[in-house]
Amino acid sequence: MSGIWLLLVFAALASAWYLGYQARQKRMTEQKINLPRDYLVGLNFLLNEEPDKAVDVFIKMLEVDSDTVETHLAVGKLFRRRGEVDRAIRIHQNLIARPQLDKVYREQSLFELGQDYLSAGVLDRAERVFLEVLNIKEYSVPALRALLDIYQQEKAWENAIQMANKLAIVTRVSTQSMVAHYYCELAEAALAKGQHEQASQYLKNALNMDDKCVRASLVLAKIEMNKGDHKSAITSLKRIKSQNPDFLSEAIDSLASCYEALNEEEKLVTYLMQILQEYPRIPVVLILSERIRRWKGDKVAANFVADYVRRYPSIRGLHLFINLYLSNTEGRAREDLLILQNLTKKLLADKPDYQCVSCGFSGKSLHWHCPGCKKWNSVQPVHSLDG
Repeated sequence: MSGIWLLLVFAALASAWYLGYQARQKRMTEQKINLPRDYLVGLNFLLNEEPDKAVDVFIKMLEVDSDTVETHLAVGKLFRRRGEVDRAIRIHQNLIARPQLDKVYREQSLFELGQDYLSAGVLDRAERVFLEVLNIKEYSVPALRALLDIYQQEKAWENAIQMANKLAIVTRVSTQSMVAHYYCELAEAALAKGQHEQASQYLKNALNMDDKCVRASLVLAKIEMNKGDHKSAITSLKRIKSQNPDFLSEAIDSLASCYEALNEEEKLVTYLMQILQEYPRIPVVLILSERIRRWKGDKVAANFVADYVRRYPSIRGLHLFINLYLSNTEGRAREDLLILQNLTKKLLADKPDYQCVSCGFSGKSLHWHCPGCKKWNSVQPVHSLDG
């Protein structure tokens, strides 16, 4: 398959060269055509089943002019798409080095060279090229997107914020949600260095950019809990209900810890019962069932979970119900429940906890930046999708 593709490329290059060559040879007679030695060398490579060498020879001999430049660009793109980035780079560098090349073609070649470097992972060179074409109207938007990609890979979040803001101005499409995540990235980096005040400021910037940013609320609550300010942490965690209730499951454990630290477990139960009425979620049931079990025993807690599972059937709910009921069961019934417990456990082991609503990527960990489609804020807890 690779050999066929290279043969086609060679044929295209040969055709482009020959047409140009024929046009320039006005004095040639119909009886005699003198082909250059390099052309014959390339043809020899082709006949000896060495198409790679044939293409390289022909590219070198192909003079760049208005008749052939489009062919150069097309072949360069084909090489890049096939992963042969080194060849694509050579072609585009060869074009740019031609002083007589038309400005339009030079700009196009420069942009393609940036794409080559980006594909090759040579980010510093790609960055320099895209910064150079940034002010060219035709390439400003794709150059901004490419620079965003580069800065995200380099974790250069301050630069990413600048590019995202410029992209919003040029395209008139909001990038606030994306920028909010960049501030969250800066906040988490500051936290890792113990810079809590700086991290808090970044998170406030994130919420100013996007008041629906769940991630900012979760990280801010974490900082407040570490400072012992559990009331402020509760406020941050409760904010998630209005931001995106699907992510309440991410806040439940921290919320329970805050209420326990304040010795206000009854308020926790009251709040969770309200939440359960509006947004039935297994993590809420789990916390509530644990409190009910402490206060009123396993049987009452199991009945509470059973009532939930009847209304909202799910494997997770059934697994929780079985775990609670096992402690009050003996004999053959217990053996049967153990079989069901192992079955639900296996089913849950294969079931992802999070999934991207854009590309379908799934896994056991929450990614704010989808590893599959590279979109921000597209990965959500699976229960929101099951509902």
